[in-house]
Amino acid sequence: MKKWAFVSDFDGTISNKDFYWVIIEKYYPEGRDLFKKWKAGQMKDIEFLRSIFTSINQHEEQIIEDILNIPIDEYVPAFIQHVQNNGGDFYILSAGTDYYIHHILKEYNIQNVTVFSNEGYYEDQNVHLNMDPSHRHHSERYGIDKSKVIQELKQEYETVHFAGDSEPDSHPAVYADATFAKDALQEILSEKNIAFTPVATFQDIQADLEKKGYLSHD
Repeated sequence: MKKWAFVSDFDGTISNKDFYWVIIEKYYPEGRDLFKKWKAGQMKDIEFLRSIFTSINQHEEQIIEDILNIPIDEYVPAFIQHVQNNGGDFYILSAGTDYYIHHILKEYNIQNVTVFSNEGYYEDQNVHLNMDPSHRHHSERYGIDKSKVIQELKQEYETVHFAGDSEPDSHPAVYADATFAKDALQEILSEKNIAFTPVATFQDIQADLEKKGYLSHD
């Protein structure tokens, strides 16, 4: 088995803002009502995202510009490099779409990172999701079942660390060897009695992994 892997959610964890909020605030104010319906349990996560992503109505150049303006934790590129330099593999696990994640990785020259997410593509001035119900990671609610991905990775690695920030991340946290939780995920995991390390930034995560010997001190 390989020694260890670090798996991170994207929206709200690597990025400091969910892509759907970028769209709602800039192009689709009606999305605020959909957000309330989604949070009230009246829409599945994937239904909400599909509605938002197909309401952009902009040329791809503009969409890419908006993507590249998404604020990310500025320490992430260095953290990923540090994980890789210390024998770990880095994965991104997102219930959003790989369409914008790959643009971000390219912009920051982040390499050798595997992305598990819903497949997305640009067409007719919007971002569309390509769902395959027969895929082994498929989830009817989220598009991708993060728990299945973590369980699969645990067959390959002795230790799997996970970082997330919101409700979808509470499910894979059950299976990860260690979970780093930001924002709302901290309260959710506390209520479920699932162990986690509270963090605000990837520098916090790095400090913890240095203490545990996974990362060397700079």
